Amino acid sequence: MSTPSRQSAAAARRKAREQQILAATRQLFDESGVRDAQIDDIAKAVGINRAIIYRHFSGKEELFALAVEGYLEELKQRLETAAAEATGTPSDRLRAVVAAFVDFGLEYPAFVDCAQTLMRRPGPELLEQVSEGALFRLGRAISACLRTLKETLDAGIEAGDFKDQDSVLAANYMYASGLGALQLARIGMLVKESSPGIPAISPISGDQVKAFLTSTAVALATDR
Repeated sequence: MSTPSRQSAAAARRKAREQQILAATRQLFDESGVRDAQIDDIAKAVGINRAIIYRHFSGKEELFALAVEGYLEELKQRLETAAAEATGTPSDRLRAVVAAFVDFGLEYPAFVDCAQTLMRRPGPELLEQVSEGALFRLGRAISACLRTLKETLDAGIEAGDFKDQDSVLAANYMYASGLGALQLARIGMLVKESSPGIPAISPISGDQVKAFLTSTAVALATDR
């Protein structure tokens, strides 16, 4: 076997192992939650020593980043399908895209946890724990999802239904605020005052969060 062929085979084996580890990571995240998933658990699920995981990834933070990439690839398909199948006004299309985002977050709460964990890290700190290659892949996956939202906003602006604004900023804001609202849906509680100075808890459902996010997205787009 020639040297290039051996290198190609080794690269293929390495990629296959990486995908195997990421699949096990996502399965553990979905079954047990992000906080309870440990490197040892991932290694056991794959049937390897934990040291092998560190040959492929710099640590748990990088696994977080690349697990989110996997979620985002699936989310991208959901958003594109929602946008393509939506009929009616630009506002209807925007509601459909945002609703698809919310449905995905409710279905996969580990995605919300992973994404929020990464967003809380300052850029320089994240670069210390996650390789540039992994961050590039994550950024590409996020931007691919945001593209559908941006294009939905741009179409509404061009049609005159939405106000003329920075659609990139608006899409990023909707994504970030949507993750926060999904966390409310996950815990299922709102904090309020039953009377001045007296805190109280009231329930909130996923449907309420979806209705709120879709209506606020349209309000942000139309300035109404």
